[in-house]
Amino acid sequence: MLNQTSVTEFFLLGVTDIQVLQLVLFGVFLTIYFLNLAGNGAILMVVISDPRLHSPMYFFLGNLSCLDICYSTVTLPKMLENFLSTHKAISFLGCISQLHFFHFLGSTEAMLVPVMAFDRFVAICKPLRYPLIMSHQVCTQMAVTIWIIGFFHALLHSVMTSRLNFCGSNHIHHFFCDVKPLLELACGNTELNEWLLHTVTETIAMGSFFLTLLSYFYIIIYLFFKTHSCSMLHKALSTCASHFMVVVLLFGPIFYIYIRPASGSSMDQERFIAIMYSVVTPVLNPLIYTLRNKEVKEALRRVIRRNL
Repeated sequence: MLNQTSVTEFFLLGVTDIQVLQLVLFGVFLTIYFLNLAGNGAILMVVISDPRLHSPMYFFLGNLSCLDICYSTVTLPKMLENFLSTHKAISFLGCISQLHFFHFLGSTEAMLVPVMAFDRFVAICKPLRYPLIMSHQVCTQMAVTIWIIGFFHALLHSVMTSRLNFCGSNHIHHFFCDVKPLLELACGNTELNEWLLHTVTETIAMGSFFLTLLSYFYIIIYLFFKTHSCSMLHKALSTCASHFMVVVLLFGPIFYIYIRPASGSSMDQERFIAIMYSVVTPVLNPLIYTLRNKEVKEALRRVIRRNL
């Protein structure tokens, strides 16, 4: 699987080479990482421990929180270490592993979003058939399926990238190992790798994006024609709007980095976009999806009271 070149490690150049700014960014990103762990960890804890939240919606929200914790953990600890280190090296195997788990968790989350939107569509538009359509067995099968697809999608990229020859520079102009920065360092023909990156990633991202939009479109149309209560319609539209914001935060950067045609954008722009979807979005997800939810807030209060 691994390449036969002399490259045994890469150097992650990170976000900036200004020493003072690195210390500031270390504090900022460490705070963000702790907020991510605390927010998503709290959601995961109450979803698992509170029987009242053992429903399909919270099952998928628990999956989302688990993904967000793991997703940030793939990149942030190494990024924080490099802020304080002058030797910003990562082994070849460590680099490929980071690439694999980044794409594994990222593609799984991208596919989880339309599943969550479909769950809301069935709950709102097909309430009488909801227990049958979204049974525990069906939800488990859907979750397992997207995790498996995500794993093999990432395996495709990690295997193909590891087979490339790296005979030049081993300095990666990024804060983590990703396919595009590694392709820029590779010697020889990388057309197949680029085609796979754009085609496979585009299929997953575009498919997930449009399925999500389709579910919310049907929800809005259904509520507009069937709901005569303005307060209920406003609440549903507010929920859809907040969920749509997550969709934009997740898929917008994916389209910018992996799908759009190359247009000579700077490395600084790509690093900034990467920070948005790998660092910021996982922190915002619990705020947008869950912590605004009345049932979750009540479950958190019950957990706190039990532990006092």
